[in-house]
Amino acid sequence: MPIRSRTRRVPALTLVLLVLAGCGGGTGGTAASGSPPSPTVVVAPSAAPASSSPPPSAGAFVGTVEVLPAAARQRMTGVSWRPGCPVGLDDLRLLRLSYVDFDGAAQVGELVVHRAIADATVRVFAKLFAARFPIRGMQTIEAYDGSDDASMAADNTSAFNCRNVPNTKHWSNHAYGRAIDINTVENPYLPGKQIMPPAGKDYLDRRAVRPGMIVAGDVVVTAFKAEGFAWGGAWRTGVDYQHFEKPG
Repeated sequence: MPIRSRTRRVPALTLVLLVLAGCGGGTGGTAASGSPPSPTVVVAPSAAPASSSPPPSAGAFVGTVEVLPAAARQRMTGVSWRPGCPVGLDDLRLLRLSYVDFDGAAQVGELVVHRAIADATVRVFAKLFAARFPIRGMQTIEAYDGSDDASMAADNTSAFNCRNVPNTKHWSNHAYGRAIDINTVENPYLPGKQIMPPAGKDYLDRRAVRPGMIVAGDVVVTAFKAEGFAWGGAWRTGVDYQHFEKPG
């Protein structure tokens, strides 16, 4: 989502976190009762592609961090990335992350982020999974031909996209892989008099907390804040409820 506002290859690491899910259902921006368990982290060299990892069970979180494979680079080039972007492909990482969908089922999605925030992002989503915070879907922006508008309309959670802040000539932090948007319909972006996406108009009353909404002090804001991210929902102008960023 819009915001205000190189290359040494490193060996691929697979970061696997196993966490017991919290008890209680996901109810919007509020955490499940009780404190979610702290993830146990095991880091080991990747011996096989992350896609070979088994799907998570109902009670376990699995997150992987991978240097962009050739297939991902090919999909991204000319769509979400192109020569001249402010970050190179070697500095980006492909994450595969467990999440709980709106039906309470465990799913696996993908995000692309800058390598500097990859491990922190995994830790954040481990906490969201443990708290059973519901996420509608999580696909890289190529699934929407690089269109932020289409991704937002689909309520998609995404990260890297080499683009400007709308109506400006300034790079978005998404262009650096340092910003993440979550549940875009339930958490709209409000630049000026616009509502993005338009379906977000049903969620303008932030006191009526419903599943998938992010509100001050909830598990989502708290988890990102613990890793040094700023939340767009706290901005005075251009409020951006879906947006978290950690500029370099």
